Amino acid sequence: MPKLKYEQIADHLRARITEGDFAPGDVVPSGRDLCEQFGVSRATVIKAMDVLRNDGVVVAKQGSGFTVIETPVARPAGRRKSGSRIAGGRPYKRLGAPTREVPPHRVRDALQLPPGERALHRARLVLDDEGCPFSFVVAWFPLDIADACPRLSQKGPIAEGTTNYVARTTNRSPVRGTDVAQVRLATEAEAVQLGLSLPAAVAVDRHTAYDVAGCPLVCEEGVTSGELWEHSESYSMGS
Repeated sequence: MPKLKYEQIADHLRARITEGDFAPGDVVPSGRDLCEQFGVSRATVIKAMDVLRNDGVVVAKQGSGFTVIETPVARPAGRRKSGSRIAGGRPYKRLGAPTREVPPHRVRDALQLPPGERALHRARLVLDDEGCPFSFVVAWFPLDIADACPRLSQKGPIAEGTTNYVARTTNRSPVRGTDVAQVRLATEAEAVQLGLSLPAAVAVDRHTAYDVAGCPLVCEEGVTSGELWEHSESYSMGS
């Protein structure tokens, strides 16, 4: 199904930001310029910018239009019912360079990989409002996704977010997600990242996203100190 005009504009700007045409803090093209370039109304451009703002890619600045966000945000892991990275998003820092490793068995099973097959490993540390460690997140991508999306293998963050980048690059969007929450003791490596003294209880959120064919796109595990982890959800109880 062809994308609507506002989606095309949002994808165009995402791609230019991800490819480095606009750096953090740079002003993106004005609404007038985008209207002329794409032959659309101002309302269509505003809708496109709302999508990018909801994705945590741009921010509105008084008197200067929209600028590329300087401090990207990410969610700890899972709970992706909301399509917005802003909802529940926190500042983060990328940890090291991505590597190709054999994932733990629970991730291997989620990604439907045979024993011994490697996946692309990307790690980040999600921070709280004071800049302290909140959640240690490792994302695992099947190698077919990693090979099709070369920026996943680069060290820096991806401004539009990995979900949008993978969907835009492969035309494989996530249509179903599975979240599993568990409690266990932290490993030594997790304790170092989170500043915990062992033994320490942690909560693990494991999120797997699947495309329309049921093929996994990514499996993320977010490890959070038991003292900080909390899950709340509001829902209807009507008959």
